[in-house]
Amino acid sequence: MIRDERSIAQLFGDSISELAKLVQNEIDLARAEVVQKVSMGTAAAKLIVGGAMLLIPGLVLVLLAVAAELTALGMSQPLAYLCSGVGALIIAGALVWAGMSRLSASALKPSTTLGQIRQDKAMATELMR
Repeated sequence: MIRDERSIAQLFGDSISELAKLVQNEIDLARAEVVQKVSMGTAAAKLIVGGAMLLIPGLVLVLLAVAAELTALGMSQPLAYLCSGVGALIIAGALVWAGMSRLSASALKPSTTLGQIRQDKAMATELMR
């Protein structure tokens, strides 16, 4: 029977080597997760821009139609345009809020990697005792 008799220094060196590999793997994981989160943020920004580009002309036409209908119902023309404009501001605010919620820091945080790093730190602390 062959016994693997390694010294404490060798075992400690092996542990440090494995820890270094683990840290490198965590860095690679973090890099991949950040790239994924940036991709999600870019996609959200594209949706916001695309929605804004298509929304503006359509919204102008709808607002003009609403103002014309309000005028036909007896409202003064300036008041009809004001009511239509306020409605547009409410819709625009809702769209901006939806886009900003997709770009929030908590949505883009690499939570999986951070959790794994916490576990690895605890394991490394236990290993060094």
